[in-house]
Amino acid sequence: MLFDLAGDRQPRAHFIGIGGAGMLAGARLAMEAGWEVRGSDGPLYPPASEMVERLGAHVYAGYEERNLEWNPDLVVIGNAHSRGHVEVEHVLRRRIPYLSLPEFIKQLVLWKRKPVVVAGTHGKTSTTALTAYLLRACGLEPGWFIGGLPLDLPQPSALGVDGGPFVIEGDEYDTAFFDKRAKFFHYLPFIAIVTSIELDHADIYQGVDEIEHAFRLMLRQVPRDGWLLACADDPRAAALVEHAPCRTQSYGFSEHAHWRGEYTGVSAGFSGLTIARGGRRFAELAVPLAGRHNLRNTIAAVAATSLLGATVDEIRAAIMQFRGVRRRMELFHEAGGVLYIDDFGHHPTAIRETIAAVRERWPGRRLRVLVEPRSNTMVRNVHQQALADALRGADEVYFGPIHRAERVPERERLDRAAVIAELGRDRVNGHVFDDVPVLAEHILATGEPGDIVLLFSNGAFGGIYEMIRRAEPGSD
Repeated sequence: MLFDLAGDRQPRAHFIGIGGAGMLAGARLAMEAGWEVRGSDGPLYPPASEMVERLGAHVYAGYEERNLEWNPDLVVIGNAHSRGHVEVEHVLRRRIPYLSLPEFIKQLVLWKRKPVVVAGTHGKTSTTALTAYLLRACGLEPGWFIGGLPLDLPQPSALGVDGGPFVIEGDEYDTAFFDKRAKFFHYLPFIAIVTSIELDHADIYQGVDEIEHAFRLMLRQVPRDGWLLACADDPRAAALVEHAPCRTQSYGFSEHAHWRGEYTGVSAGFSGLTIARGGRRFAELAVPLAGRHNLRNTIAAVAATSLLGATVDEIRAAIMQFRGVRRRMELFHEAGGVLYIDDFGHHPTAIRETIAAVRERWPGRRLRVLVEPRSNTMVRNVHQQALADALRGADEVYFGPIHRAERVPERERLDRAAVIAELGRDRVNGHVFDDVPVLAEHILATGEPGDIVLLFSNGAFGGIYEMIRRAEPGSD
């Protein structure tokens, strides 16, 4: 193995870009496994700065060659960093052993486990968190690696026990500047959950066919006694069963799903969900989540947990206590009768599903949607019409500035004004703001009791969250 180091001393790993959510989770796994960990990053702000502080590792502020003078045995390079980076160049010049984060996790953990790899365009983080939570609550001692902050687990990552399940979010984005394969190629799935396949990551995939091909290649690693759990409600995910060299089952609301869910309405803040397995009644659940997309993720998590040995009674009792993941339809502030909800959505399908779930959870209230075009797909016009269609469920839509707009050629860039004009034809009011403080001031000044303000961003949205929290109720 790569980690057979000479002597009895504690092995050392340096993480370049340690403030990223995935890098933090990987560093925590290394520390739990007995490694001395240090890292470096640029200026960090909450919540990343708070998570780094809780990690307890020494973190260098800024990137410099001298950050590596402590002579680590291994450097883990985050996929946000490439050639020209001062520490990357130092590692290459000095021939210090280095790995990508996915390869590091594979070597450190996954060879000794039964990985449950949650992949797909939508719902990865939520499904990973729920699966890990259920396995833990049912006494199956899993490890996990989650690309977000779970509310029901002590940390975003944990080793678990050798030989047991390890639940990991399987991202299809590329691994590192020196390894352009999808991250999930490194994860050795025993159970592969595929939630959906749509065009995303438009900066590295030319079309959805390339993404489908990547998923088919991932399945080649699943052993014959392993499983593919494919979402029957998504045609591309469902088609993967034809390419799987392992046992397969489907899940979803489709009448053809092996694990078939039926939504039975909301009662006392819980969504009723009945699940049939192979045409026979399996479980009736009270799920503390809203929206069909969250219930679909629940079916996948229940199926995987059951395949790994949990009983129906254990699952039923555990799921009622689940609270979810930070930044997934998270109520982060309430003032003056206005609810402010944060969501990580950065694809039209996720945005549409979340708007529908908010409408269901808080019916009859004015819904004001704020969007930061930030991901490599959202900043482009590849989904522009689909984005307009997804936002039609709002009463008002406001766009913030396009993140790093200068990096996208104008002919490929999202036209926010065109989306607003399209929505206006359906009487959805909206406006484009290039200054986040001005956007925040407008939302705060024009808010009314009973409003729902729903923010979509996979980043910091220019600090708007703190601007909202600091504002006095009723202030303008």
